[in-house]
Amino acid sequence: MDFDKLTDEEILNIANPLMDNLMEGSSERSHQKHTRDFTDRLKAIVTEENLLKQWKENKIGEFSKREFLSIIHKSDSIFVLWKQWFTNSHEEFLAEICIVEQAGKLLVDHVWIR
Repeated sequence: MDFDKLTDEEILNIANPLMDNLMEGSSERSHQKHTRDFTDRLKAIVTEENLLKQWKENKIGEFSKREFLSIIHKSDSIFVLWKQWFTNSHEEFLAEICIVEQAGKLLVDHVWIR
């Protein structure tokens, strides 16, 4: 897929369901759901043990809402950025997702919240 030819609307129609699912999986404490759309590379990093540790150390609460900020277009991937909020924090966070195509599937190869 040539990502740099997609419109922002087309990209958001891809990215939002992927981000929704991994956030729901995190809120539900479901490793399987959280990593469902991850590449094998990312799954090797976000193991069940790793994710359980992150959840245990979580002090900011659950994902609450997010607001679209920007899209970075690349020929082989797309990066989508949102402003993100959590239930136990008044602070704003930056959420980023990188989507790639592998074997005909659109998958998350990187996700970051800071």
